[in-house]
Parts: sequence; structure tokens; C-alpha cells
Amino acid sequence: MKRRPKFLLLTAEYGNGHVQVAKALVQELLDRNCADVVVSSIYSESYPTLTTISESMYLKSYTPLGKPLYSFCYHSFDKVCNKKVASWITKIGQKRLRYLIESEKPDVIINTFPVLAVSALRRKTDMMIPVVNIITDYCVHNTWVQREIDKYYVASAHTKEKLHSLGVPHQSIVLSGIPIRSSFEDQSSIDLISKYQIDPTKKVILIMAGAFGVLKKIKKLCEKILSTHNCQVIVVCGKDDQLKEELQDLQTSFPTQLNVFGYVEQVHELYKLASLMITKPGGITLTEAAAVGVPLLLYKPTPGQEKSNALFFEEKGAAMVAYHTEEVYQIVYELLEDDLKLEKMKHAIQVIYQPQASKTIINDLIDNVYKDYLPLTQYK
Repeated sequence: MKRRPKFLLLTAEYGNGHVQVAKALVQELLDRNCADVVVSSIYSESYPTLTTISESMYLKSYTPLGKPLYSFCYHSFDKVCNKKVASWITKIGQKRLRYLIESEKPDVIINTFPVLAVSALRRKTDMMIPVVNIITDYCVHNTWVQREIDKYYVASAHTKEKLHSLGVPHQSIVLSGIPIRSSFEDQSSIDLISKYQIDPTKKVILIMAGAFGVLKKIKKLCEKILSTHNCQVIVVCGKDDQLKEELQDLQTSFPTQLNVFGYVEQVHELYKLASLMITKPGGITLTEAAAVGVPLLLYKPTPGQEKSNALFFEEKGAAMVAYHTEEVYQIVYELLEDDLKLEKMKHAIQVIYQPQASKTIINDLIDNVYKDYLPLTQYK
């Protein structure tokens, strides 16, 4: 009797997206009970102190001083990464990876973060374990593309063609979408209008303010919108307690129009109430919005994958991009006054969405990658 497949799922905590994708896949496997899975945050397990420092540096990429440096590193990775540096990077996590392979004996290795140690170890040892990458954005950085990767799962046809242009054969790429929490695809009929005391005759603007300081001067923006428009505003502050306190003071002036939250577990419910959402263009957030069908206003994307994501959604007509606070208000004003444009954006973002990505990926892993494994490394 053939044993159940076992997957080794590698992730990293640089931003929340890579971990969210890993969690979505684990949940799909638990729901279906079709395979065993081991999850490893490989860098934090290998070098906890160094990882904490590097994660802190990553968060600084959202600051005015950090953005240019991050942009330079992102776009010039191949140029600044000489052989010695590249060799050092590929060694990060190798010892831990060897241990996991020897102790867990996985049938497939899944990356939700470009863990270069996997490809390096495969070159060094000729290990015959299939390796797949789940690209968690709507663009492709060169670190994702390695000769030793057998399969790629991507969010869009645009991403698929970009990979192919970099030498990856079409048969090694699956247009799967990006895995997200199943709650965003849940069609159950909960009365959210009553639950959140929303006036169904008014448009709702959802501001995701807790994501790395996505928007400055939020209190002023909310006050301006609510003073001049017959709408409602919901602000999710995340862990920003100071912002939550400031907005709760403003709430006394607009008790029926402004709703303020800290961290929200059931955040998909707020997405479903929104006529427009203001947020940062992370790959997971964009996919969640696409699943629900909420038009987007993307504020000041960080150079790199965020900006590429934002430009892709803008090009498809699913989002508008703002680079200054005043521009945010102007776009909000324009969209609140134009129902047809909002409806077109809603349709455009729904077209982008690839449903049930977790199911698509797990099916392919079990039916193709695990069942009939042959290394697909015929690159140009």
C-alpha cells in the first residue's frame, strides 16, 4: 500500500504574505486529509537573531529613507550579488534544510518564499525530491527562478508569460492563483449589514491602515471625506493603538458614519461590505480583494514587487494608484461620484481572480508532481 505523501513547506516572515500562503495550503491539506505536511520558517529556525534583525530592516523599506535602498537592492540583485555573496546567500538555511530532509523524508518541497538554499543543496547533492515555487505576487523577481525548480504556481497569465520569457518551459508553470483563507470565498449569507450597523443606502470606504503605516494623515482624510460625502468609513488599525485612539476621538463627531477597529480576525466580512478599499498592494491583500470583488485605491506602493503589483492592477482597470495624500482624496471623491466606474473596477478585479488556488495547487502536487515525478529542468 502506497504511503501518504509528505510535503515540506518552507516559508519566511518577511511581510505576512508568505506565511499566509503557507497557512492556506496547510488548511486545505487538513480539510482534505490527503497528505502530511511539515512547515518550516527556515530562516528564523536557522538564525533567529539574524532573522529578527533582517525582518526589522525589511519593515524599514516602508519608510521614506528605506524605500530607495530597497528599490536598489530589488532591481539590482543580480548586479550587486557577486559570486562570493551569492555563495553566502545560498548557504543560509542549508544546515537546517538538510536536517529536515533527513528527519522528515519529504516527497515534495514547497517554497512560498524564494529559499535559495534548496536549489543550492540540490545542485550539491543531486537529491531527487521535486521542488516547487508558489510565487506570492503578480510579478516575478529573479530570485524565484532557478534551474532546479520543477514547477511554478503563479497568480496570472502575465506572470506565467514573464516566467516563460526568463526560460521556464510552459509545462513547468501552472496558472493557479495565490492561496488565501477560504473565508474570502465563503458564500454563506451572514447579515453583515446588521452585524456592523451599516446603512445600505450609503457607500462604504474601507481603509486598511495597520499595514506598515500604509497611509499617513488618516484622521484628517477621514474627517475630510465624512464632512463632504454622505458615506461611511471603516478603518482597520491593526496593532496601531495610537491611531485607533485618535480615530475613536473623531468617531464622537461621526458616530454613525465612522467605524474603528484594531486587529480584526474576520476581516473578510469588512471586505464584503466595502464599496472601495484603500490599502497597500501586497500580493495576498490584492488576491483577497479580488476574491471578494472590491475595487482598490493603492497608496504609495513601495518600489519593487508592491509597485509592480499596483501597476498590474491599475493596467487591468481594477485599481487606482495614489502617491500623495491629497491625491487619495481626489480619487475617493471621483469614485464616490461615479457609480459606473466603480462597477467597471469591480468587474475588472473579479476577472483577475483565480478561484480555489489552494485546491488547484494541492491537486497538481498529488496528481502530477508527486505521482509521476520527472525533473523538468530543460531551460533555455
